[in-house]
Parts: sequence; structure tokens; C-alpha cells
Amino acid sequence: MARIELWNGDICDLEVDAIVSPAATSLWMSTGVAGEIKRAGGDVIEFAAVRQGPARLGDAIVTPAGRLAARVVIHAVSLERDRRTSGPAIDAAARSAIHRAAELGLTNIAFPALGTGIGGFPLDEAARITVAAVREELAEPTSVEHVVFALRGAAAYEAFARALTETEPVPSRSLLEPRSTVDPA
Repeated sequence: MARIELWNGDICDLEVDAIVSPAATSLWMSTGVAGEIKRAGGDVIEFAAVRQGPARLGDAIVTPAGRLAARVVIHAVSLERDRRTSGPAIDAAARSAIHRAAELGLTNIAFPALGTGIGGFPLDEAARITVAAVREELAEPTSVEHVVFALRGAAAYEAFARALTETEPVPSRSLLEPRSTVDPA
């Protein structure tokens, strides 16, 4: 079973196979988390992304990670051209990111809070959508064994902690009910 954890800090500092970058359909990395990733990892990341664009909303594309400790950057296209997003776009982009990681045989991946910065999407709702999508994808056969939600600040950390609690898998009903025994007498 895959392990999911929360980490309060800069996603660029993580030594994982892949970090996820929120992306607009144009794939330019000028602001927000994407801008931080570009500054830390170098222009090579953005150049490689833009050459693959424009991308469809909900898709994910893979680029080298430049100077980052990660092996690759997965650009999760969760923002429209106007840099706004929606629940379905966040859901599709998170799922696409997990699929790309699995296609490459990667075992660990880090996600930021997609769509909550310049995308303007409510943090609690984005957390629920992202965590639910990731949990559902991890329930299927995949190479991904470890997901880190790399978050900045107490509000984001708490929103994702609540989402993890709310979406925690519940054992099947048969495991919760006492087994009946038949008295042979």
C-alpha cells in the first residue's frame, strides 16, 4: 500500500523521483510554485515544457528537473489560459500526474496544493479533490509507492491534513461486523 505524507516546506528541496508543478495550458513557468521551481531548477525546465505545449487542461507533461534534486518535473495542467482553475481540472491534472509517474516507473512523487495560489481555488476544496484523486489512483496497480504533499504554511498543511482524514479508506463492512458463530448444540 502506498504511503501518503504531508511536509511543510519548499517542494524544490525534496529528493524525490518527481515533483509536480502546477501549469497553465501554455506551460510558461513565471509565477507561483511553477516560478519557484524554474528559479531553483533553471530555465531548462521551462524551455522543455514550452516545447511540448500548448497542453490540454487536465493533462500532465514531463520534463528534466534541471538543478533540482528530483529526477523529473511533472507539469500538471490545472490552470486555464486566464490562470483560473476548477475542481474537475485539479482532479484530472492530479490523476494525470500520477499516471505519468507510473508510466516512467517512478516510486515517489511530491505535489503542491494545485490551483490554490494564482488559480484562486479554495484551499479546503482543492485539498479534498487532490487527496481523493491521488488515493483513488493509488488504489490501482502503480509503481508509485510514496506521495508527499509539499505545502507552504499552516493553512495549507491543515487543509490537507483534514482532507487525508476525511478520505481515509474505511475497512470493508464485513471486517467491522462481528462474525456470527453457530452453536452446534
